Order: sequence, then C-alpha cells, then structure tokens
Amino acid sequence: IDCLRYYAGWADKIQGATIPVRGDYFTYTRREPVGVVGQIIPWNFPALMVAWKWGPALAAGCTIVMKPAEQTPLTCLRMARLAQKAGIPDGVINVIPGYGPTAGAALTKHPGVDKIAFTGEGSTAKIIQRAALETMKRVTFELGGKSPNVVFADADLDAAVAGAHFGLYFNQGQCCCAGSRLFVEEKVHDEFVDRLKSMNHDRKLGDPFDPETEQGPQIDKAQFDKILEYVEHGKKDGAKLVTGGKRHGDKGYYIEPTLFTGVQDNMKIATDEIFGPVLSVLKFKNVDEIVQRANKTNFGLAAAVWSRDIAKAHKLAAGIRAGTVWINCYDVFDAGAPFGGFKESGLGRELGEAGLQAYTETKTVTVSLT
Repeated sequence: IDCLRYYAGWADKIQGATIPVRGDYFTYTRREPVGVVGQIIPWNFPALMVAWKWGPALAAGCTIVMKPAEQTPLTCLRMARLAQKAGIPDGVINVIPGYGPTAGAALTKHPGVDKIAFTGEGSTAKIIQRAALETMKRVTFELGGKSPNVVFADADLDAAVAGAHFGLYFNQGQCCCAGSRLFVEEKVHDEFVDRLKSMNHDRKLGDPFDPETEQGPQIDKAQFDKILEYVEHGKKDGAKLVTGGKRHGDKGYYIEPTLFTGVQDNMKIATDEIFGPVLSVLKFKNVDEIVQRANKTNFGLAAAVWSRDIAKAHKLAAGIRAGTVWINCYDVFDAGAPFGGFKESGLGRELGEAGLQAYTETKTVTVSLT
C-alpha cells in the first residue's frame, strides 16, 4: 500500500525541462510513457513485487502485462481483480499466469511489448536480455545477491546479532538481499556465533498461518533439495556446521536454521546464492582486508556494516560495490529509496524516482523562433 501511494503522488509530477540552446530556438524535453511493459515477478514476495512493479508503471502512464511466478499466481490474480474493482480500466493491467519458457518467453519476444521488468535469477535475466535485443526492448533487472554483512568488534552486539539473524533467516532465507556472508571481526567472533546459535535453537518453525511461527517451509521441493545440497557442499568443503543442516520434522519442506563457521571466501556456500536459511560466518582481522573480501563476488545487491565508528562505516559504505548499504540496520526499505544492484545483481533501479524514470522515455522538442 505504501508503495502504491508513493507512486500515486508522482502521477502529476512527471515533467521535462527547458534547455538553453544556441540560435533562435526553444528546446524542451518531455517524459513520456515507455508504452506496454511486460513484468515478470518471482515467488518469494508475490504481493510486494506486484506493488513495486505496478506503482511506477501506472504512474508513468504505461499499460501492464504481468507474468507471476508459476508457484504463486493467485496473489497477482487477486490483486488484479481488486485493481479492477477500484476502477482501473480493463486492459490497463493484464495477468498471464504460466511458465517461464512459454508465457515468459512469449512476453519477452512479443513485438508489441516495449519494456521488460524482471525480478529473479541472473541466468533467466540473461536469456531475457538476449531475446529483448531482437526488438531493442528496454529492460530493468532486479536479480540475486550474496550480500556481505560486516560486524566490527566496536558494534552494538545486541543490535548486530539481531540484525544479522533477521537479515538472513527472514522469509526462510528466500530473499534476494539476504545477508548470507556474515563477516565478523575476530575479537568478537566466538561470542557472536554463540548468540546466533542460541537464537537458532529458539526459533519456532511451523504453520505459516500461525502468528507464533517464526519460520515456515521453503517454497517447493526443488528449492528444498537445492538448499540441502548446498549444506552438503559446505560440510565437504570443510566448514563447521554449528546448527541445523537438515530437515525439520517429517512433513513439509522445512529446513532447520543452518549456521556454518570456518567458512572460506572460495567455498560454494560463500560464493553461490543459496536462497535458503543457511548463514555462512567468515572471520576477519581488520578493516584493511574487509572491503576487498566483501567485493569478492559477482553480485552487488546489498551490504551492511555494524560499527559505532560512523566514519569507518561510511568509508566501507563507499568502498563496497553494492546498490544498497545499510549501516547499523538491515532490510530497511522505503518506497522513495532506489533499490537495485551492481554487477550481476541487476540493471536499473526499483523504487524512488529512479524506478519511475525506468518506465519513461525522454523526448526532445525544438521549436524555431524565427
């Protein structure tokens, strides 16, 4: 709701500019809708992703064809029905459930679609980008990450432990910006791990409709199996399994909150996006090494720094190549703050004015004054 309200406020504020030029001419620019936009969203936050995509597109004056993830189509269909009841004209918002290789591919290739906005895996984005080149469609991608979460010894450890725990285990770890690489300064490493271990043991797994539940199941069997396969990689590579690492109960795709220590930068659990409740703890000695290690990844979606030394935190925020850096907090979002990735974590931005501009084209108009 917050996101939709934010972009509703932009609808009458999209404007061009007048430009001083040489000669007897008057030149101005217009921001015009890009046209028909194809939007492909993932399964991990089906309602939120609808708002993030519809808000800027509608404010810019575009029409929408959305393909929800095949695992979670009903949320999008319900929201489209609500939009219709709210007065959105027929044909402005269209939903086409289906699979990526069929419905998604058709949307990407269709000559009547002017832009594709995709949130999901990088491998799928590369397929979309190649297909979009055939008709020079505009594209924006919000992709995966392997976000570094850096904790210094001078941090407020109570806040840092809570933030690190939430930053990874929120939504069963199925979050693109999950702080899955937890760098902890050597001086406080053991204490920090002990606190995380205690929180994992106390975590309540169960029915996601129960208000007391803190962690539900993974989305499906494929994701469940993939996560447990990464757990095995971690053990084989020599990381120490502190908690979890196995199925919880005998029904449903529940995985115990998993915590590894002794993780090295080149281990698969430290390089690959797992998209599950698996936290890797990496030890570091001082500030001089951490920027290089934090950036030792193909991803660049998000990062966090925990320290009472704000000057040091700002220095790291400048040095880490990520689209969002949180200082002494994690997973703080606002509809007005742009979100997106460096490197293989995406192209363009969601949210904020930058997210709106991605749904517009700039037209230059020049008038002779003679």
